[in-house]
Amino acid sequence: MDHTQAKETLRDLFGRPLADLRVSVTDRCNFRCTYCMPAEIYGERYQFLPREQVLSYEEIARLVKIFVNLGVSRVRLTGGEPLLRQDLEILVAMLAGMEGVDDLSLTTNGYLLDDHQAQALRDAGLRRITVSLDTLDDAVFRQMNGRGFSTQRVLDGIRAAEEAGFRNIKINAVVKKGVNDLTVVDLARYFKDRGHTVRFIEYMDVGNRNGWKMEHVVSSREIIHRLNEEMPLEPVIKAFLGEVADRYRYLDGQGEVGVISSVTEPFCGDCTRARISADGRIYTCLFASEGHDLKTPLRNGASDGDIEAIVSGIWQVRTDRYSEERTALSGARNDKVEMYHIGG
Repeated sequence: MDHTQAKETLRDLFGRPLADLRVSVTDRCNFRCTYCMPAEIYGERYQFLPREQVLSYEEIARLVKIFVNLGVSRVRLTGGEPLLRQDLEILVAMLAGMEGVDDLSLTTNGYLLDDHQAQALRDAGLRRITVSLDTLDDAVFRQMNGRGFSTQRVLDGIRAAEEAGFRNIKINAVVKKGVNDLTVVDLARYFKDRGHTVRFIEYMDVGNRNGWKMEHVVSSREIIHRLNEEMPLEPVIKAFLGEVADRYRYLDGQGEVGVISSVTEPFCGDCTRARISADGRIYTCLFASEGHDLKTPLRNGASDGDIEAIVSGIWQVRTDRYSEERTALSGARNDKVEMYHIGG
């Protein structure tokens, strides 16, 4: 299949092209963030995938190549926590050198991002990294990560990434009313001064375990209002179709901030993302209830063309627009895949 032609023609039923791929390399995480993977209670345990059910690096690289042939140019590695996967730089090197992958990035909570790991990822060809850090307030952060971990270890990880050569690191912060919403200005100011971009994310009803309620959401408009009062802002045009963050430039010329408004201002109409779970299932929406198995045909001898046909068939009938539907119905569905399975 001609790569350029595929980019122009593979669209879903709403005309949305397939351009972005998020790949979960593990469903395990060392955090228990309350909005994603709340801590186990009353003796319950998360049932993580056995090793043999997790895609190998070679299998991931093969799938990524197939998706690139279908139009994907931007690839992001996620988890769970991806740095829990041993020798991740091996996979990074496979993907960084792949023709058609124009943008390769990684999202991590930063806790394991020490000097060695950061340098190994950089040397392997990774150029963009996003670190999740919801607040600089240590007490609030310990509460939100569910493990009592301090912010300092994450800040040390960001420093390690800087020293390895990463620039304009993205900082993702989920904002929950009554928990960390009063700390957003401090977080933005701290990273503004250090040349990094904070992206504030509206608290979403991902998965089925986080007890989401609409009254816990702080709208992006409110966040921008608070920031603008302290550090004046102006909007910036999005860089590409499917960019999820609304961007704002500081009027003093010192960097940007972003907001992701998937609850109050859904962007389903521009969604160009597919997701592959650690066990090789394709999900066409963050809020999907079921994925489609790619691992079985992959391991049973299917050709690249066979798998391309499967993915094309899935994407071409895609109608996902959950965030728009949630807004219309003013409620959440309770049969969604858990975020730690597909990496957010």
